[in-house]
Amino acid sequence: MRLSDFDYHLPEELIAQHPMEPRDASRLLVLHRDSGLIEHKIFHDIIDYLDPGDVLVINDTKVLPARLFGRKETGAAIEVVLLRQVEHDTWEVLVRPGKKARTGTRLVFSPGQLEGTVLEHTESGGRLLKFDFIGDFFALIDRIGQMPLPPYIREKLADASRYQTVYAREMGSAAAPTAGLHFTDELLARIANKGIIIAKVLLHVGLGTFRPVKEEIIENHRMHAEYYEIDGENAEKINEAKKQGHRVISVGTTSTRTLETAALTDGSIMPGKGYTESFIYPGYRFKVVDSLITNFHLPQSTLLMLISAFAGHERVMRTYQVAVQERYRFFSFGDAMMII
Repeated sequence: MRLSDFDYHLPEELIAQHPMEPRDASRLLVLHRDSGLIEHKIFHDIIDYLDPGDVLVINDTKVLPARLFGRKETGAAIEVVLLRQVEHDTWEVLVRPGKKARTGTRLVFSPGQLEGTVLEHTESGGRLLKFDFIGDFFALIDRIGQMPLPPYIREKLADASRYQTVYAREMGSAAAPTAGLHFTDELLARIANKGIIIAKVLLHVGLGTFRPVKEEIIENHRMHAEYYEIDGENAEKINEAKKQGHRVISVGTTSTRTLETAALTDGSIMPGKGYTESFIYPGYRFKVVDSLITNFHLPQSTLLMLISAFAGHERVMRTYQVAVQERYRFFSFGDAMMII
């Protein structure tokens, strides 16, 4: 397929700049894959589409305040976004402007507390940056870093916690798994009380999720590796539900990629951890995921390609046209979509 097959027109005013309050008051578009029926709901209505015994799979990664502002020794300003921890003191990062970050360049973020040296360029256009720091690295980042909001969000975020899910646990993501932003503790409690099983996986969102596709023939695109984990307890929850004929409902494209990465040929899940470069696009046959909760995605993105694989390319693109006509809010702080 061609990159242009995943383009659509979106008026700029539909790009959400602020999160909805409360979280579960966002709108919810429900797409039925078998019939193409579209329903317009509120996100807290999602419980009506979940049955006892189903498994709701969430990604409990936590977003790093990964955006750091510093200066070269010459005084020139520079911006760094942390992508992936390679070693204790070494990270893969994005640097702006990249031309100023040659190998050996010294960067200062907090004099005497957090500094770094560019070690080398990466194949994906980033840098390996070795940090020198005093004390706990993550405590320093939490103090001086900023949330790495996507560039289409131009308004300042008053409360940084709104770019975290309520169940965020392990620090490591460069972006939020945004489908999960709609859940509240109260809604999750109602879901559990109905008999829906909640399983947790981990995928640290990095360059692979939000890197733009530049290949016109999408099959030529290569994903950037992202770290994932599924432990035995949560794998067993999923496997048992599949055995009993219940559905696996994935919250977000990151949970979906994690599940499909860990899937065996019979549709069961193998616990484990490692790096995934999974790129899902139309033609892919899903092994584990039965239903998908997601946000609306950027044109020509790998995320749009994934949901097109799940629900059908033409059906998804028509649904996006309906979402625009109905004035849904798009992208990270936007409204949600459930494909069943």
